[in-house]
Amino acid sequence: MNKKTTIYDIAKKLDTTAATVSRALNNNPKISASTRKLVLETAALMNYKQNKLALALQSGKSGNIGVIVPRIDSNFFASVIRGIEDELQPEGYHVIICQTHENEKREIDNINTLLNAQVDGILISASNVSKENNSIINRVIEKNVPLIFFDRKKNIDGVSSVTINDFEGGYLATKHLIEEGCTKIAHLTGDQSLEIYENRNNGYKKALQDSGIEYNEDYIIQTKSTVEAGRQAVEKLLKLKNPPNAIFSSSDFAALGAIQELKEQGISIPEDFCVFGFGNEPFTKFMELSISSVDQSPMEMGKMAAKVFLEQINSTEKIKIEKKVVLNPELHIRKSSMRHGL
Repeated sequence: MNKKTTIYDIAKKLDTTAATVSRALNNNPKISASTRKLVLETAALMNYKQNKLALALQSGKSGNIGVIVPRIDSNFFASVIRGIEDELQPEGYHVIICQTHENEKREIDNINTLLNAQVDGILISASNVSKENNSIINRVIEKNVPLIFFDRKKNIDGVSSVTINDFEGGYLATKHLIEEGCTKIAHLTGDQSLEIYENRNNGYKKALQDSGIEYNEDYIIQTKSTVEAGRQAVEKLLKLKNPPNAIFSSSDFAALGAIQELKEQGISIPEDFCVFGFGNEPFTKFMELSISSVDQSPMEMGKMAAKVFLEQINSTEKIKIEKKVVLNPELHIRKSSMRHGL
């Protein structure tokens, strides 16, 4: 095996001290430009590789950022991660991606692993099974590691977040369905313990209220974000004595399942039944019956979360200022809800 070059080897080659080589490699202002240039050139010729862990311990910065998401096999979270990387890579940071698969133990393990890896910050979209016990979050705060929530957040004093206006998204989608002549609108919601789904549901209710339409508990079905869950929800809704004539779904995948089941039941979309989703997944616009959806601006969300981190890490203030960034949702109106055309 080839012996790795050390700073002592470089020092011997240049007839200087290891301390001088170390200072030159780490851009110490006490070292002249000419000496630093000579050391760097010699290090390159000798194929010297700096020990990243030692540098991290010495500087207090690892150059690594932890990103925790429920899953990466989703266009939304993949796009958020891309936005984060696009913003942080030019600043010299590397992204370590972890998945929770909606499992609280994995979420806790991920955070502990990232803290033990000396990451410079953690950006997280909370699992939908996260409990109110914030002991692991408190450990992050105690270690003075910048923590930023995106999309799914917990309301914790001093912790920043980047989300979209889910209430507004739910309101606008429901209002659109009403304007298309739908008066019996069902809502496929997610876990109400998560603020994003609670806010979308509240937006839905407010749109009904503003239009003088009575809120019907029978039209509210909690579903997972899957095609099968959407199909099952429609089966339940169509069995009601007074079934709905539209659906606002908090998930594009559930909306897709709903459309598939409606078609199998021989119901015409959008003539007899309108559907509106949430997330603007790529498949929504490429289908023969394209699906109306609320865009969550994932790339922008990722970039903004990264910018909030950079503000915190570069701040000279001892007390980090909490920042709540709320992005505006954007409707993409497509065939599944267009009774009257554009």
